[in-house]
Amino acid sequence: MKQTTKNVGKFFAVAMLSAAVAGVTTYALMPDERVEIASFVDQFPQSARVMPTVFGSSSAGAMDLTKAAEASVNAVVHIKSTQLGKVQTVQQPMDLFDFFFGNPQGGRQRQVQTQPRVGFGSGVIISADGYIVTNNHVIEGADEISVKLNDSREFVGRIIGTDPNTDLALVKIESEDELPTIPVGDSDALKVGEWVLAVGNPFNLNSTVTAGIVSAKARSLGVYNNGIESFIQTDAAINQGNSGGALVNANGELVGINSVLSSPTGSYAGYGFAIPTSIMTKVITDLKEYGTVQRALLGISGKALNIHFDDEMKKKAEELGVSEGVWVKEVVEGSAASAAGIQADDVIIGIDNKKIKTMAELQEELAKHRPGDKVKVKLIRDKKEKTVTVELKNAQGNTKVVKNVDMDLLGAAFKELPDELKRQLNLGYGLQVTGVTDGKMKDAGIRKGVILLKANNQPLRKVADLEDVLKAASQSPEQVLFITGIMPSGKRVNFAVDLSQED
Repeated sequence: MKQTTKNVGKFFAVAMLSAAVAGVTTYALMPDERVEIASFVDQFPQSARVMPTVFGSSSAGAMDLTKAAEASVNAVVHIKSTQLGKVQTVQQPMDLFDFFFGNPQGGRQRQVQTQPRVGFGSGVIISADGYIVTNNHVIEGADEISVKLNDSREFVGRIIGTDPNTDLALVKIESEDELPTIPVGDSDALKVGEWVLAVGNPFNLNSTVTAGIVSAKARSLGVYNNGIESFIQTDAAINQGNSGGALVNANGELVGINSVLSSPTGSYAGYGFAIPTSIMTKVITDLKEYGTVQRALLGISGKALNIHFDDEMKKKAEELGVSEGVWVKEVVEGSAASAAGIQADDVIIGIDNKKIKTMAELQEELAKHRPGDKVKVKLIRDKKEKTVTVELKNAQGNTKVVKNVDMDLLGAAFKELPDELKRQLNLGYGLQVTGVTDGKMKDAGIRKGVILLKANNQPLRKVADLEDVLKAASQSPEQVLFITGIMPSGKRVNFAVDLSQED
């Protein structure tokens, strides 16, 4: 859980392209049929009392944003996320006594009680029955979530799903009354120079509205670790606590979720960044329907041609005969791009009639799709324009629907290795299997009492470590956990846990 809005620097990242990303836990594959699901509007019914304020720059001499502010402020909430104190085992640095007489695995261990951590942010009510969109980093790691409305009513929040790679999360509150909402607008229609409002709770100041313009679109900052980034840049003031709040156009429509500030000081320094609704609506709809995002991969690594600031790219552009677009550096074998015949040194210049100049634009366009969707990719090859049809795939290389599951898939219970057993077996860490029922662990031959040391080469110090490895493995094409363990007798054992699901 992060307590403040993210503070970033700029750097360039070359990443695999995706349409939407993994959820909070693990996944099970479902049959390879295309599933028609309800649209965003159908899944998140809007309040009949809230309508867009029919107002725009063309209808006024001086810009009046009061109606847009009035229409949106009641649907922006204050979120308090609490991470409770926990007892944790910490490893002390190894001293000379440890080196000659003690634990060769490292220093001594001790138990410490961590203090509760409290973070604050914002959220936007997108459904009259209590669904709220916010940033993943606002509620990440939270044990308790409190949601306070503009009218001071407070509710307990429940996480429906999260998507770290787009930094979005869906939270639900229960209210007997119909809740106010903000109508969702079209972020693709935003223009640079258009007036927008940032609505949120900076520094715990409830219901704060700031105004500015759209400074740029499709910005990529490299803050989501190769996730999807195509930010709306605005000079409307965004500060700590604004995360998860609304970016609203002059018509009072939601066009973005405020997420990032870029500043050398950690406070507002001129620009803020919001996730566009073109990405948000797809991700949030998937989280409600499946508990995780249906991630569609194109299957390339590449780089945007930049002839103005990069001499290497200028030379490459001259060689390829094109001045802008996404240069395909590599095509992943067996990927959607490979199946469609896309090749290294192709330059992608369009997706479904949308002009593509940067990685961020390509990511944003793909983020609207699910595995199995077909897109028209316009590219330049050998200085000639060509269009190919690509059927997008998921991380497993197919078009199956991915459902969210939990640790029950393994059919086992675990606990951190007791200190006494660590001393007896001369171990620094491990998880002991305390029970096994029908599930993947039993199928792999794992029984009660086995001590798990590593999974896919990652040390298992706590149950959360196993959850993290399981999540990553479930997204991989192999879908296997390779586990290294030890029996209480000291015998070393190895297991391969097949995570794939039969239809």
